[in-house]
This record gives sequence, structure tokens and C-alpha cells, in this order.
Amino acid sequence: MVTAAFAFARAAGADYPTAVGLANFAAGLEVGLHGVTPLPRRQILAAIRAEAEPATRKIVARAEVEALVQELRQQGRRIAFTNGCFDLLHLGHVQMLQYARAQGDLLIVGLNTDASARKLKGPGRPINSQDVRSRVLASIADVDYVVLFDEESVLPLIKQVRPDVLVKGGDYGREGVVGCEFVESCGGEVRLAPRVEGLSTTELVNRIAGSNEAAD
Repeated sequence: MVTAAFAFARAAGADYPTAVGLANFAAGLEVGLHGVTPLPRRQILAAIRAEAEPATRKIVARAEVEALVQELRQQGRRIAFTNGCFDLLHLGHVQMLQYARAQGDLLIVGLNTDASARKLKGPGRPINSQDVRSRVLASIADVDYVVLFDEESVLPLIKQVRPDVLVKGGDYGREGVVGCEFVESCGGEVRLAPRVEGLSTTELVNRIAGSNEAAD
């Protein structure tokens, strides 16, 4: 594993000190394994992210989702899933995420990219970039993984994750929950989180806009 990690780093263009550092890092991970067990690239990258910045390890690339879900299923974990733009995160969001996490052993959050959020919310949105929004979500203890999706609909991502529990805010009726039929057809459940009245990102944006107009 150590030799392979060193060779991989050099082939990718890394200098000797960087390649040696990666090889040493891989050696540290290998010590914790039993016998001759290969280390998946995703596991090495996740460990490096965790070492560099604990919160960012929660942000998973779309291409890595299926491997992650397979690993979680093998561990017998019950997967809860929710999604949204999560722009200008507020108490309503936080309570919904807490509720969602309580429905399973872990919570995966699907996050609209900037392009996807703009299609849904219109010009001027999102207020915060996808990098900021994903990092803020990842810093929340109840969130285990964050996955960005570029489509206007979250359904393709839901089909990749195949969650045991799909959670949305209480302002959605069951008929308005994207992925409801698919999840239930796979034996999963759909649950609606209690809504915090008077709290929504759109309302906050409108209040801010109104305050700015009054100031002018």
C-alpha cells in the first residue's frame, strides 16, 4: 500500500516530499486493517479531508455517492435523507435537520448547486454560494454527509441514495414531496418535519429587501 500510494502520487505529478507524505499517511491507515486489505481511493481521500478540516470530510462528490451508500448498507445503517437549497440557514432549517437525523442512523443532505437553486428560486438567488452553503451544512452535528446536485429535480439523487427515510419540511404535503412514490416503492418511509411558523428563507430575503428600500 505504501509503495502504491507513493507511485500513484508521483504519477499524478506530486514532488517527492508530497509523495512521501501521502505514502506515510496511507501507511497509517493500513496499520488499522487486518491482513492484506486494499484501501479504496475514496477512503484515503476522505481521511485526508478529515485530517485537513473535519467538516469538509462530510462533503461527498456525486460520483462517490453509490460507493458510500453501498458501504453504509453493508454496515446495516438506516439512511435518512433530505434536500434543499439551505440558503440563509435559520432555526427552521436546523430543527428540520435535527428531526431528519433522528429518523435514521445517519443523515445525508442533498444540496442544490448555485445553478440549480437559481432555476428554482429565480434571479438573485442563492444569496450564499454552494461552497458556503455546503460548508455551513457540514458544520452541523446532525448532518453526516452533504451531496451537491445540479439537476432541477432531486429525484435522480434520491434514486442513487435509496434512503430508508425521506424527510421534508412540514410545509410540503406528501403529494408535493419529490421522490415520495419511489422511496415507498422501495420499502422506505416518507416523513414530514414539524414546521416552524414564520421562518423561511424567502420571508427573510423579502424582509431584508424591504429594510433596504426603507433605508433608501
